[in-house]
Amino acid sequence: MSMTVTTRRPGWWYPLIYVGVFLVVLAVNLVMAYFATHSFTGLETEQAYDKGLAYNEVLAKAKAQQALGWSVDAVVTAHDPSNSSQHDADVTVSFKDKDGKPVTGLSVKAKLVRPTQAGFDQSLELVEQAGGNYASLAHPPKPGQWDLHVVAHKGEIDYEINQRVLVP
Repeated sequence: MSMTVTTRRPGWWYPLIYVGVFLVVLAVNLVMAYFATHSFTGLETEQAYDKGLAYNEVLAKAKAQQALGWSVDAVVTAHDPSNSSQHDADVTVSFKDKDGKPVTGLSVKAKLVRPTQAGFDQSLELVEQAGGNYASLAHPPKPGQWDLHVVAHKGEIDYEINQRVLVP
């Protein structure tokens, strides 16, 4: 009895390399697909379609607001953090008409929105102070950048501003 030994041909493993590369590509694609579907959706505006349809109204309101000629200054002043575990801050918004006179009698509401993390938004009712200044105490739970959305009403007049502020 004679035994024959067969040897593998050179390059017998090339198809395994081909399959291995595709398995690595498939694994990477699956990981990327997982993170794409389980992370930030990219959608920031709620009801974007409805807001898009009402865009001409937004332009008309912006034109009416610009015609008022008001100057508005919003300031967020942080309290001393050593006195509190929270990051308390005073929100002050001052309104002046086109002649530089204070605008009084407004109903002013503000909202602090955390642009990087949902769930920390705060609504504020600003109280009129002297000289067209409106103020409130805010309690943002985290320091950093916040978006301040201010809406003022007086009769038929609506005035809105949006400003990015820093709470230390």
